[in-house]
Amino acid sequence: MKAIFYEAFSQPPKLVELPDPAPAPDGVVVRVKATGVCRSDWHGWMGHDPDIRLPHVPGHELAGVVEAVGGGVRKWKAGDRVTVPFVCACGDCPQCRAGHQQVCDHQFQPGFTHWGSFAEFVALAHADLNLVALPDDLAFDTAASLGCRFATAFRAVVDQGRVGAGQWVAVHGCGGVGLSAVMIASALGANVVGIDIADDKLALARTLGAAATIDARRVADVAAATIEATGGGADVSLDALGHPTTCFNSVSCLRKRGRHVQVGLTLADQSAPPIPMSRVVAYELELAGSHGMPAHRYGAMLDMIRTGRLRPERLIGARISLEDSIAALMAMDRFEALGATVVTRF
Repeated sequence: MKAIFYEAFSQPPKLVELPDPAPAPDGVVVRVKATGVCRSDWHGWMGHDPDIRLPHVPGHELAGVVEAVGGGVRKWKAGDRVTVPFVCACGDCPQCRAGHQQVCDHQFQPGFTHWGSFAEFVALAHADLNLVALPDDLAFDTAASLGCRFATAFRAVVDQGRVGAGQWVAVHGCGGVGLSAVMIASALGANVVGIDIADDKLALARTLGAAATIDARRVADVAAATIEATGGGADVSLDALGHPTTCFNSVSCLRKRGRHVQVGLTLADQSAPPIPMSRVVAYELELAGSHGMPAHRYGAMLDMIRTGRLRPERLIGARISLEDSIAALMAMDRFEALGATVVTRF
């Protein structure tokens, strides 16, 4: 199979031929029809993820067709259209038994713990638990964006943030996750403030439902500007970027008893951002993380897509080839892409 492959962190990956994978007894092999290029892939390529063992094939936002099935798989057959959460669960640990597969104690992550989807084929374990059936009318490029950015944003807004109609929601960082959060919160009837430093991303946030936007380059105090825009502070605020500044601003812009949700990864030298803890205590703020979404929650998200309340296809920016993903991956730290970049040509 053709695949993107690197043997050293921070060094340019290569397009190579590798052996086709075989399914585990409880797993499947999926022919990849589309896979997103995500900043988490960039973190992995930089060496920020201790789960990655070299050499490596990245990629974790995928959609495709089941190609081969292990002997122990009962729910899936060759030809099924599927996607998968970026955290695949074991099904047997205490977290899984409680329904929290997104924080499985023995999780399997394509593109991190195992070779991923920047390839023609990818092997996925525990298929009966982790695979999600795709509606026939959902395009593969749209479906690929669900597995990480959109599903992560859905759980962050709906489950962790508990966003309701009429609330004010601040979204710090209008990349793929942030724009997904803008769309989802708006669909729930919330008033959304999108915050970024790029004019085109702020413009797209407005088209996706943001009631207001803030250009962080043009205000002296982002938190104060957000408090003013929301008439007293956000009820829910998301750091969708993962940076000490956006994390601090997200907590600082909340009104009393507000909820901060950390979605963006803060890794390497940014792994311990400062938090205004005195404000957390005085305002009785809630701080929550959000780490993907289990397969059993996809139905609620897919229902909102099916009825037209959510249109994740509007978040797709560039559609590129597998070979072009090398340059796209290496450029992720420059935040130049508008919307989600998806590999659709293999």
